[in-house]
Amino acid sequence: MSRIEQAVPYIKTKKTNYRFVVLALIFIVYAINYADRTNIGAVLPFIIDEFHINNFEAGAIASMFFLGYALSQIPAGFFIAKKGIRGMVALSIFGFSAFTWLMGTATSVLGLKCIRLGLELTEGPCPVGLASTINNWFPPKEKATATGVYIAATMFAPILVPPLAVWIAMTWGWRWVFFSFAIPGLVIAVLWYLLVRTKPSESAFVSKAELETITAGQETPDARRENIVISPGFARLDRLIRVRELAPVSTVKGLFTSKNILGDCLAYFMMVSVLYGLLTWIPLYLVKEKGFTFMSMGLVASMPCIGGFIGAIFGGYVSDRLLGRRRKPTMMFTAISTVLMMVIMLNIPQSTVAVCVGLFFVGLCLNIGWPAFTAYGMAVADSKTYPIAASIINSGGNLGGFVSPMLAGYLLDKTGSFNSVFIYFGICAAIGLIMITLLEEPK
Repeated sequence: MSRIEQAVPYIKTKKTNYRFVVLALIFIVYAINYADRTNIGAVLPFIIDEFHINNFEAGAIASMFFLGYALSQIPAGFFIAKKGIRGMVALSIFGFSAFTWLMGTATSVLGLKCIRLGLELTEGPCPVGLASTINNWFPPKEKATATGVYIAATMFAPILVPPLAVWIAMTWGWRWVFFSFAIPGLVIAVLWYLLVRTKPSESAFVSKAELETITAGQETPDARRENIVISPGFARLDRLIRVRELAPVSTVKGLFTSKNILGDCLAYFMMVSVLYGLLTWIPLYLVKEKGFTFMSMGLVASMPCIGGFIGAIFGGYVSDRLLGRRRKPTMMFTAISTVLMMVIMLNIPQSTVAVCVGLFFVGLCLNIGWPAFTAYGMAVADSKTYPIAASIINSGGNLGGFVSPMLAGYLLDKTGSFNSVFIYFGICAAIGLIMITLLEEPK
């Protein structure tokens, strides 16, 4: 028993809400995770100038992140399912912080690619561990809301990253962006190991009353797990989104053959292609296509993330509270609205206000349904197989992040116009919508 556990034995007898402390740590961890991965977009113009590379090569540097990310997800899912969350997540945080520091020491394009690959091999276990933590620590009625907060971290970090990274790069050089961003993760890795356990029942900070709240509505040998709220008011919607009585997938083989898990994975691939393509190339789009200075670009490039931060939290709340824990409606809304926003971006006027508003709504629309891609897997898999289910979904999604920046860079080299890039993103969102429509909503 640790000293912390010995010091607070009385906690078990008091009413607690420690799961929200855990959620705050999840938010901080994933914000740091995303800051370390997205700072590359803000410094790409500096790297292109120093190493004299084309857009495809620049996109490849960004893409290496997602190759490593995808490769490490499934092994991490198996490890977490067997050994738990605590140590693996702490080690992942420490690892990606170390590789962030090393990015600042690279002296060649090959070095940047190799270190970027290492960054994502070490970041890969983190989202699987964080999503599994939410699945273990929150009751069904709070899971999408908690996931919305978790996903909001992915947008909170990039709000700060572009202006901060550009300021650091212009003041001390682009390498100091990576040196500066590495430090917070080293601290939070220690805090995670000390304060978070795999299950709430293992934590000295969780009372009996809170544990009963967390386990309420979860699947037991004698009761079906609560997924959606059954109500006559949802009857028409339920027919549209194909609500079905589905037993939770309890085997690894079942996960790899589940049309719903694989469908969610493919849909996520398409939507991640849009998100990470945008995060990678929006800074260059603003500088080259719209004529922004580097400093003003840093501020405007944050607009999709401001919209995304609001959208993720709002979308998780809507899914849990207003839609009775149904996940497909917000996913479908995100895909449809993203297609429309890409059409708008093709016709956006040469106006700072118009560009800011357009990018804000791109981020908002993309992220309203984002928590549902993760929460959907929680309804399809059981608690033991979910870490592996999450790793399958995230692996597929982040392969989209591997392909998209390179393909967008190739289109830029061939056409010289961002119109081809926005058309490509619109097609991805349309294919994602088709895949989402084919999914079944677990009853």
